[in-house]
Amino acid sequence: MLVRSFQLSDYVSVTELFNNVLTEACYEETMEAFARQLSWDSELVLIAIENEQIVGVIVGTIDNHEGYYYRIAVSEQFQRRGIGKALIESMRQRFVQRKVRRIMITVDVHNEMILPVYESAGYQATDFSRTAHRLSIVNG
Repeated sequence: MLVRSFQLSDYVSVTELFNNVLTEACYEETMEAFARQLSWDSELVLIAIENEQIVGVIVGTIDNHEGYYYRIAVSEQFQRRGIGKALIESMRQRFVQRKVRRIMITVDVHNEMILPVYESAGYQATDFSRTAHRLSIVNG
């Protein structure tokens, strides 16, 4: 598996992945935030590739020297294979390179069920941000 920065040629595959994995409400919110993050800093959108196919994506952002994991999605047939953890770790490395003071996981109604993935990657409840902090309104 390879984790790399998003490229424009990935757009269709990533949007299809989001559409297949996320609920309709989550998809709409995520696409708005995804577009904004691409316009601000596309280096904070990472994709996972296996067998020349995009199987995962993670979107992060930085606000006031704090890094936030915003949304993660892995194709259903590739879940439980460590892809989510690899994406989280790769984004953590990006945050460290950018010298963020603190790394948080943005928690909303759409991603409560995947918090154990972050916990298995070493994060704790104190790292979860349940405030109204949304990528779609943050100026990254």
